[in-house]
Amino acid sequence: MKAALSGMLSPERRETFIGNAEILEIFDISKIGKIAGCRITEGKVERGAGVRLIRDNVVVHEGTLKTLKRFKDEVSEVPVGQECGMAFQNYEDMRVGDVIECFRVEMVSRTL
Repeated sequence: MKAALSGMLSPERRETFIGNAEILEIFDISKIGKIAGCRITEGKVERGAGVRLIRDNVVVHEGTLKTLKRFKDEVSEVPVGQECGMAFQNYEDMRVGDVIECFRVEMVSRTL
């Protein structure tokens, strides 16, 4: 009975912080859109992770990372201290000085 009721509970959404990046420059690429040139200031950034764009300590966008490039190569992650290019899914209003917070979302099943 307890297992049946536990299965009916919706899973809990848990976010794990991965890293921060600061936007140094914005590049407008034809056919692609805007790319943010960033430096990783803390942790690391992973492709496909959830991101928050923070401007003046206010979250202005939350979504996913569309591309993550190091020089011309598509990479899976970029460690602290390195620079990279990022593009967001369905969002292009980025400005120099914005902070990008990267996080991983995990769905944890709840129990009674």
